[in-house]
Amino acid sequence: MSRQAAQRSWMIHIRKDYLKFSAAHMTVFADGSKESLHGHNYQVELTVELTEPALAHMLSYDIFKQALKTVCHQWDEKVLIAGRNPYLETLAAAPDEYAFRLCGKRYILPADEVVVLAVDNITAENLAQALFERLWDELNRDRSVPWRERTIAACLRIDESLGQGASYRVQWEY
Repeated sequence: MSRQAAQRSWMIHIRKDYLKFSAAHMTVFADGSKESLHGHNYQVELTVELTEPALAHMLSYDIFKQALKTVCHQWDEKVLIAGRNPYLETLAAAPDEYAFRLCGKRYILPADEVVVLAVDNITAENLAQALFERLWDELNRDRSVPWRERTIAACLRIDESLGQGASYRVQWEY
């Protein structure tokens, strides 16, 4: 096999029982109806395609696990709200409360139990993208690791139940 003809790829996969979060949400539909407030025990998995596995370019699994654990914790035991949803109306509330109307129903929740995301709907697809972006920001806090030089692509998968979820993948141009 010639070196020029062969495309090679190395991938690492990270899925641990503790890489999860439990969160409540309401998905809104195009007609303005919505699901009832309910929750899932989301499981998170990361796949990273490496430029090469050589010792000089090695990336520790632990770095990815710690960053995933950090971002999962931010959403654990929270109510996730789609801040860009056209059916969302934020209402005046006490400083320790988050009040809103969604699809005509009014809610008041403890503010410290709410995470408002910059998405138009709380779906597995949007959560995968939003969590990936938080993960990438967390990883890039460590400026000593040239992430873009050592990775070709990364894919974050979120399962909201066994056999049901979504993935978000980024492939960098070189």
